[in-house]
Amino acid sequence: MWKINMTLAWRNLVKGRGYSFINISGLAVGIAVAMLIGLWVADELSFDHHFANHERLMQVMMRQTNKGKTYTGMVIAPNVSGPLRTDYRDKVEAVALYGWNVDHIVADGDKKLVSQGIWAEASLPEMLTLEMLHGSRQALRDPSTMLISRSLAQALYGDANPVGKFLRLDDNQELTIGGVYQDLPGNTSFGATRLMLPWENKHNWITGVTEWDNHVCSLVIQLADGVDAAQLNEQIKTIPTAHIPYWQEEIMLYPMERMHLYGEFSESGAQDGGAIEFVWLFGTIGVFVLLLACINFMNLSTARSEKRSKEVGIRKTIGSVRRQLISQFLTESVVTAFCALLVALMLTQLSLPLFNTLAGKRIALPWSDINFWCITLGFTLLTGVLAGSYPAFYLSSFRPVKVLKGTFNAGRLASLPRRVLVVVQFTVSITLIIGTVIVFQQIQFTKDRPAGYNRQGLISVPISTEALQKQLDVVRHELLQTGVVVNLAQSSQTAARFGNNTGIEWRGKDPDLVEFFFNVTISPEFGETLQWKVREGRDFSREIPSDSSAAIVNVRAAEIMNLQPSPVGEVVKHGDREYTIIGVVDNMVTQTPYEPLKPCIFFMRGWMGTITIRLNPDVPVQEALAKIAPVFNKYNPSAPFDYRFVDDLYADQLDAEQRVGTLAGIFAGLAIFISCLGLFGLSSFVAERRTKEIGIRKVLGASVANLWHLLSKEFIVLVVISWFLALPLSVYYMYDWLQQFPYRITLSWTTFTAAALGVMALTLTTVSYQAIRASLAKPVNSLRSE
Repeated sequence: MWKINMTLAWRNLVKGRGYSFINISGLAVGIAVAMLIGLWVADELSFDHHFANHERLMQVMMRQTNKGKTYTGMVIAPNVSGPLRTDYRDKVEAVALYGWNVDHIVADGDKKLVSQGIWAEASLPEMLTLEMLHGSRQALRDPSTMLISRSLAQALYGDANPVGKFLRLDDNQELTIGGVYQDLPGNTSFGATRLMLPWENKHNWITGVTEWDNHVCSLVIQLADGVDAAQLNEQIKTIPTAHIPYWQEEIMLYPMERMHLYGEFSESGAQDGGAIEFVWLFGTIGVFVLLLACINFMNLSTARSEKRSKEVGIRKTIGSVRRQLISQFLTESVVTAFCALLVALMLTQLSLPLFNTLAGKRIALPWSDINFWCITLGFTLLTGVLAGSYPAFYLSSFRPVKVLKGTFNAGRLASLPRRVLVVVQFTVSITLIIGTVIVFQQIQFTKDRPAGYNRQGLISVPISTEALQKQLDVVRHELLQTGVVVNLAQSSQTAARFGNNTGIEWRGKDPDLVEFFFNVTISPEFGETLQWKVREGRDFSREIPSDSSAAIVNVRAAEIMNLQPSPVGEVVKHGDREYTIIGVVDNMVTQTPYEPLKPCIFFMRGWMGTITIRLNPDVPVQEALAKIAPVFNKYNPSAPFDYRFVDDLYADQLDAEQRVGTLAGIFAGLAIFISCLGLFGLSSFVAERRTKEIGIRKVLGASVANLWHLLSKEFIVLVVISWFLALPLSVYYMYDWLQQFPYRITLSWTTFTAAALGVMALTLTTVSYQAIRASLAKPVNSLRSE
């Protein structure tokens, strides 16, 4: 029986090739989108699951509470690890401190590369169960030995085994390569790490930090078998409390495998979102896009039911039972779904490179994974059955007597399900479009937020070696002599993002106030280079020696300090030194642009690791860079000329939202494409079904405009209904989404109206082709139509 059903299914697909193309195309796009989103969701849900002991790996988090507000983060003081090693050895199997991923220069002879790496304790490679290609995981026990990734080893040595060879690191020491490990997947916290450097090395400045209130690194532990994390958390949480009198500080254990998806915390200290929000968003979009494709299939199948009514009547008359007819129609649906699957696999494979670029992933179709095929085939079968279920039961319910007598009439209510499904389609599509437009408006609004300085024409260059550090004055002189540099300055952090924070004391400060100020060390030219605006007082100057004990604050810091009549001239205490405030400058956006403005204080005394250069706006950028590079190569020969535009560094902070907006926009576009594809098929069927009616109306004098209105009005009404349904949904969900941003747009009726008009234009374009084509047909041909 199945063989006959397959044969009939194939014949019907070929016979109605136009409708088959629409069905298969719509389903293929829907399945391809669902497949891409499914791969993305699987990648996100498996974040940090690569490690063999991932269930027992715990991130040690720091929690600071002041006046009812709690800050939770993964940056801790190194001292916290001590009691965990000694007092809880029976419950903690391994402990590892590690630093942040930062750029390092590695050189072997004339080969010089910039690669990201971390300082890490020797236990970390074992905890991460690194797959070693050469050497040993234990190599970091030697302070002069490093581990490198496979990709870095290939870039430097090709396929040769580099264990035992020496690499020069940051032009200040040579380390032995103790092992080569397989690059970790992108969906791990260490996916970008290409170097693991020994924690006890003399150049790891973190080892000299002994203060309990100095948070400079991260800590991960591995629980012993059978240890309950919640119970241990209660026992260890007060480890730092007694050592910090300024605020209440505790630590807590948080599963490392949950950090990516659930790593955001509210001011109350409760878990408050993370990447899981994007997982739900894209998962929902995937389900809806596939639903739209299934709706297309159901609509076209039921719409064409009248054309197949005689077939059903004859088959019932000669003995076919309803079960057999249901089986046949479900077979046709499943065959269509599997044809669509083949197309979807090709579409997915072709679109993966672009999708990975947009999503920042390294996803590939798992062709050899049996679980993937079981899920895919089962999913496709389910899609075919669900998409064909309504047509199968509807078609098989026709009464043969009425059909063969010609008295069968589907009735006015027969088209009601189709109308409802079209409304559902366009409600979903319009909601997605409005949501995407609002996301992009919010991103653009944030991009255009006044930064407090001029980002255009600024580049940031790391001071990567001691040789460059010692010759900064000479480098400055030669760069200014090129004519392509207007000004340059040094600082401890890039202009786009400040990270170091500190406590400040001042006259009349509330003893209960705990407020952290971003503290930045700068050279006197920093303000002039960035073109910040001085609100009160003056800027730093090389000509005034006392400025080495001076400070500048931003407007937000001045508001918090509340020194009357002005903070200029007041003395603040930072650490064991006192500084006199000489100026107040505009607030600068130095964190994620969505966040509230933070207090900042600037000094001229301290370490500086970044050069900020303002290019001459009258010189082409490439010409300017071509003249700047030789100067750095001359005075910093052991390192490649590595630079970033400050504008790009600023944009990096919007990267996650930008990716979400771009992908959501693409998927919304595909949703509209699928909906319009179904609308095209339905309008084609309606025009075909009313061929004789159109011919008669033309003979009686109907114009093309009259006929176009006749065939189009029903679909336009359905889209208008969809807009009225989509409007409250969009307002509700997007208003709620915007509340998470302190700096946000306000919803505008223009957005909703523009989306409605855009969808209406697409609808008219889609429907009008068939309507006008039918209107222009010769009446004589229409009246001969059967």
